[in-house]
Amino acid sequence: MLKIAFFIIFMIPLLFNYWMVQSLMFTVCFMIYFLNYDFDYVCLGYNLSLDLISMGFILLSFWIGALMIMASSAIKFINNYVNEFMLMVLLLMFLLFMSFCVNNLLLFYIFFESSLIPTLMLIFGWGYQPERLFSGYYLLFYTLTASLPLLVSILYYYNLNGSCVYVISSFNSNFILYLGLIMAFLVKLPMFLFHFWLPKAHVEAPISGSMILAGILLKLGGYGLLRIMYLTPYCFVNFNFVWISISLYGGLLVSFICLIQSDLKSLIAYSSVSHMSLVLMGIMTLFCWGFTGSYILMLGHGLCSSGLFCLSNIMYERLMSRSLFVSSGLMSFMPSMTLMWFMFCSSNMASPPSMNLLGEIMIINSLLSWSSMTIIFLMGMSFMSACYSFYLFSYSQHGNYYSGLYSFSCGYVREYLLLILHWIPLNLFVLKIEMFVLH
Repeated sequence: MLKIAFFIIFMIPLLFNYWMVQSLMFTVCFMIYFLNYDFDYVCLGYNLSLDLISMGFILLSFWIGALMIMASSAIKFINNYVNEFMLMVLLLMFLLFMSFCVNNLLLFYIFFESSLIPTLMLIFGWGYQPERLFSGYYLLFYTLTASLPLLVSILYYYNLNGSCVYVISSFNSNFILYLGLIMAFLVKLPMFLFHFWLPKAHVEAPISGSMILAGILLKLGGYGLLRIMYLTPYCFVNFNFVWISISLYGGLLVSFICLIQSDLKSLIAYSSVSHMSLVLMGIMTLFCWGFTGSYILMLGHGLCSSGLFCLSNIMYERLMSRSLFVSSGLMSFMPSMTLMWFMFCSSNMASPPSMNLLGEIMIINSLLSWSSMTIIFLMGMSFMSACYSFYLFSYSQHGNYYSGLYSFSCGYVREYLLLILHWIPLNLFVLKIEMFVLH
């Protein structure tokens, strides 16, 4: 894994060549994909390791990172601090790669928190409105407030066991330790009641910030939960019903909130909270199907949500507005792009053959095995997921168009390539889904 880390570091001198960096990031994806490991668990030395969970998230990180560069070409065309932007992207890729690779809790905490810095720089430096400062502060203080207990818990855990390595740590049943370990990941996921920073950060972030937030940074919360649940298994068994109950209620409530949004990015951000509620519930059931379903849904949602943010940005670049009232009737202006809207909205509501469908089926199965009473809320969440996806598609594409619009391009080849590169892995990896099944 060190060779990949050095590969990223040595890309920094190439910052002046925008498209070269993007091509090399796609190259890293294929390098990782064709590594000849069996991915059960491979310790590679220097506190680095690799298993199936790490591999999937590392692949997703570099794929979304390369697509971020493709989506942000407006920064290059208007020469808006291009080299600084590329440096932030590469730094973020390096920190995410190390977060998913290390097998030491303290190192994971350091890289987990460090990834916040380039994200903040992206929002502060290339965001839209002056309100981006408040959004950045929301993101910063929510994350840091919840992360301090995590640091204290990790140091306490090291004091108890003499090691922070995942695989050789011993079990513990301390409730305070359990709460301190999971709180930072619940905020990062984000769980309902800790989600207020997410819509604010998404609305003010540039397209690259929204893509990396939705595609990878939310998944750090799920990844952290999958890693630390083996440290306090007794507390996970006894207290998980609290988080499942909150997520059941919260996921349904947030689905209703989606239906009253008039801002495109805000709607997509709230739908992310609803999907992440399902991910959290799947992990908290402690069933193998729940883990696998959450893992598959995180990968699928990373691609689908990132694609939807790309579509909203394509619309924003033409209309200079994200309001659904201004963007209605876009089918008359961009008929080819309507197909893309349809494909991503249908994937967002978990229709076949997307990875979202398979992940949700597995999570629903594990939740029904955990308690049959969850069926009422799950039916509501599935139905409302279809409702807000239809609402997003029909309001943006159908109806009378805004009278202030004028003729413009139906879409560049770069934009269609960007969307297709989101959609193909989201739907075609279903044919090789055994690659992502956790044992």
